[in-house]
Amino acid sequence: MNDQPPSPMPEQRFARRVALVNGIAILALLLLAALWFAHDALLLVFACVLFAILLYELAGIVQRRLPLNRHWSLALVVTVLLLVFGVGGWLMAPQIGEQADTLAQAVPDALHRLRAAMEQQPLLKRLMAGVPSPQQMQKQLMQLVPNAGLFFSGLLGALGNVVIILFVGVYFAAQPHLYIDGFVTLVPPSKRGRARAVLDELARTLARWLLGKAASMLLVGVASAAGLALLDIPLALILGLIAGLLDFIPYIGPLLAGVPAVLIAFSGDPTQALYVVLLFAGIQLVEGYLLSPLIEKRTVSLPPALTIVMQLLFGALFGMAGVALATPLTAVLAVLVSMLYVQDVLGDPVRTPSESGGK
Repeated sequence: MNDQPPSPMPEQRFARRVALVNGIAILALLLLAALWFAHDALLLVFACVLFAILLYELAGIVQRRLPLNRHWSLALVVTVLLLVFGVGGWLMAPQIGEQADTLAQAVPDALHRLRAAMEQQPLLKRLMAGVPSPQQMQKQLMQLVPNAGLFFSGLLGALGNVVIILFVGVYFAAQPHLYIDGFVTLVPPSKRGRARAVLDELARTLARWLLGKAASMLLVGVASAAGLALLDIPLALILGLIAGLLDFIPYIGPLLAGVPAVLIAFSGDPTQALYVVLLFAGIQLVEGYLLSPLIEKRTVSLPPALTIVMQLLFGALFGMAGVALATPLTAVLAVLVSMLYVQDVLGDPVRTPSESGGK
């Protein structure tokens, strides 16, 4: 006598599969909708994770060189960073604030002079017909300011974002395994080892990229400020600071950083504007063909075309915050695709971004 229940009919199996596919599709759509409506908060969380990874990596460097455990190394790193930026900001804040106010007034005046000079040439005058006026450009830039933050808006919101990134980043860096273990618990037991391997590779890739980018930003900022000062360009300090900060955005950031410097130089002497263009071109050539290859050799290598395309894509989707975080997000996607799809699904033992850059 057969006590096994009867097997389901083909129609029932087909109906179950259809229901399963529909359920997965609905869940995917709900997830995409949640990501779309909460992308500001998710980008802010990602920025917190980036800062935590940077702190954790710096603490590891200190721990390897000093007889301190991980927590004391992290405390030392945070203290040193607070002292450097706190004392440096206190000493340079008056000069930076004064130059920032002057820059806000000088750029529109420089745009007026540039437009007047170009309108004297027939060909350039026809080209300038489609360019917005300085007032329109300033209005468009002011409209971008609320979107420059990650979660809150305006200048106060940007400061709030910084505070959130600092505090949450420190908490993440102090107890990373607590959050990693909690995430891995959501994965089926048979896949938890692979999940930890993927998370370790993500942390290693982002840490190497952040250290390399921090070194590049520091060198570009110092070189820009020093070069502008030697050329006797006004507001060299704030322009160098802008150049260093915007270097966080590869390829697009240096172009944006050079615009105000060229405009300021053009308002004084067009010849100086040419020298400023040559200065920024020289800095970018040195960074692109000497500094970046040396950094990528020990950190992470990402294809330039892929980086630019992802910057345009994330910028169109998420605004200025998407452009700023496009490169680390691209590194995350590269790791996930190479490990979870190419290696696990296709069985091709390709190198991950950190392995390709650090070989």
